[in-house]
Amino acid sequence: MALRKTWAVALFGLDGVLVEIESDVRAGGLPALNLLGLPDTALQEAKNRIKAAVQNCGEQWPERCVTLALSPASVPKTGTSYDLALACAVLAGAELVPPHRLEGTVLFGELALDGRIRQVRGLLPALLAARGQGMRRAVVPRAGLAEAHLVAGLDVLGAEHLREVTAWLRELDDLHREPVPRPEPEPRGNAPDLADVLGQPEARWALEVAAAGGHHLLMVGPPGTGKTMLARRLCGLLPALTDQEALEVTALRSVAGELPEAASLVRAPPFVAPHASLSVPALVGGGTGWARPGAVSRAHRGVLLLDEACELGPKRLEALRTALEEGEVRLARRDGTLRYPSRFQLVLATNPCPCAPARDIDCQCAPQARRRYLGKLSGPLLDRVDLRVRMRPITAMNAVGLAPPESSAVVRTRVAEARAAAIDRWSPHGWQSNTDVPGPVLRREYALPPATTALLDRGLEVGAITARGADRCLRVAWTLADLDGATTPTNEHVAAALEFRDRRAT
Repeated sequence: MALRKTWAVALFGLDGVLVEIESDVRAGGLPALNLLGLPDTALQEAKNRIKAAVQNCGEQWPERCVTLALSPASVPKTGTSYDLALACAVLAGAELVPPHRLEGTVLFGELALDGRIRQVRGLLPALLAARGQGMRRAVVPRAGLAEAHLVAGLDVLGAEHLREVTAWLRELDDLHREPVPRPEPEPRGNAPDLADVLGQPEARWALEVAAAGGHHLLMVGPPGTGKTMLARRLCGLLPALTDQEALEVTALRSVAGELPEAASLVRAPPFVAPHASLSVPALVGGGTGWARPGAVSRAHRGVLLLDEACELGPKRLEALRTALEEGEVRLARRDGTLRYPSRFQLVLATNPCPCAPARDIDCQCAPQARRRYLGKLSGPLLDRVDLRVRMRPITAMNAVGLAPPESSAVVRTRVAEARAAAIDRWSPHGWQSNTDVPGPVLRREYALPPATTALLDRGLEVGAITARGADRCLRVAWTLADLDGATTPTNEHVAAALEFRDRRAT
């Protein structure tokens, strides 16, 4: 018997560590299977899975003392993606299969008791990590071949059963290179259209500005005025993701287990709208064992809608502040810190008070109750929201004599032109939208004349806005200038940006 090696990947967020699996099969002592290297419960149970799978495939299980060591030994190993690599390590260590094809090959897959290879989470980021650490070939579940083919520069093979892998190792047969045919995903054209929303010109304009500059948005108004309808149409105004952004979003979906089998790069900005009853770990990420991405990370490069925001409560709303400011979530655990990206557009929608009548004059709430209700949206959180708009009740279902509402396609054209102007201006610095630009850069390298920013200076002087709020007003002013086709913002753009932060909107 010989000492043999196979390779797998341990995932920590979107980062992966290459794991070397050593197999030592000894003739002396009682038959046993020992698994070393900080395995979790699911990985400890792999001992029974791989033994049953090997025997049910017609292979002989070595009745000897088998030791499997996963290195680095100090790194915790979680999940079931190691099963295939462990089984191949045992067979190679018992000299039942030749080891030469295992060199430079990383293996992924959960084994069923009959030897079938099941799909695993996080295949895309794991393969990216394996490629970055020198692996040249990968064997994955055939159900994950479409996802694996998104990684260039890696020879990817797919298998449906352990028997196929053993035959490939013995050079008796080849593994699959093409994924199982699946139906194509729905085109982006099925997104809801902005033309469905009646009235609300101020809110429609705020939605267009939010799409053009990547700004956060708060909508306050009675039920049935179209807050949720407008928010659900924001993704239809955003441009398609770039190659790098699409890879980030697809990797996050893979880790979250939300990537369909007919996997392709996710080109449309994601839209996430969790229920108001979600927990803090569901919002920002976490959970026992392997900390998974939350709603803020699943909405990366897209839109996160928090409907009925005041029903969420201060604890969950305040958890958003770091993600909004830094664009990533850091989940601290005993064994280290996981990082998930979370650059999203936040859309908050809420009623103005607990009773939420159709008209303000019909409100039955005491002034203290109204203040307490909207007070759940704290000042520090609202300071990070660039656009605030008050929704008004619809007064007529048929707009006789008025032009029909603009469609998403028309607005998307203007948004694309504004985004192109921003990219042309900021791309030398590495930024893609106005909301990415740091405040010091706007104040120094792209400083506006004092006459243009006089209103901002007055707002700072009387305490109407904070320094952070002033920076965000400048970003909105640049977006308004891009939508108007102007090279730099004017005092009208700055005044309009300041009006969007009017506290009376809440």
